[in-house]
Order: sequence, then structure tokens, then C-alpha cells
Amino acid sequence: MAKAYKSEAFAALHESMSDLHQVGAIDSKTMREFDRACLTPVMKLSPATIRRIRTKAAVSQAVFAAHLNVTTGIVSKWERGEKQPRGPAAKLLTLAAKHGIAAIA
Repeated sequence: MAKAYKSEAFAALHESMSDLHQVGAIDSKTMREFDRACLTPVMKLSPATIRRIRTKAAVSQAVFAAHLNVTTGIVSKWERGEKQPRGPAAKLLTLAAKHGIAAIA
């Protein structure tokens, strides 16, 4: 999955720092600090927020699930609060919450 940055400026900065890290100009600790500063953090989303993201995009649970590469059943469980999204799905949902479903489509 591609990295998602807060802005284009952060993407350029992070790319430069990553190159410096690869050649040994900055250490791993400094690189982790840049990761935290530049990359979009994953938000904990409530069931209502997940449902709101989907309904704002006017898509069914099946279409929403396809965008997230999960099953329709898991989307249903997220929306009912039976499960919490984790991993790549949580990141994609965070991006969709911030930028709309077009950001992950």
C-alpha cells in the first residue's frame, strides 16, 4: 500500500528524508520521527462514522467493501460495532474520512 501523506509538502519532505536515511545521513530514530510527523495517522472510527463515510459516498456495503478489499460482512460488523477496522482497512477508512471515498477508489 502506498504511503499517505498529510500534504504534498510533507510527501516531498518525507521522500528526501527517506533518501538521506538510505545513504546513512540520518539514523533510524530520526526517520521514525519524520514518519510520525509526515504520514497520516490512523484514526479510531466509531460505527456511526464508518456508516456516515459510506452513506456520504452513496454506495452499498458491498461496493464499500470492494473499495476496502474486505467482505461485506466485515463492513456490516464495523457499522454495528461488533468489530473495529485494523491494519490497511483502518488506514483506508481514515483516508476516506478525511478526503472522501474518491481518495481510496
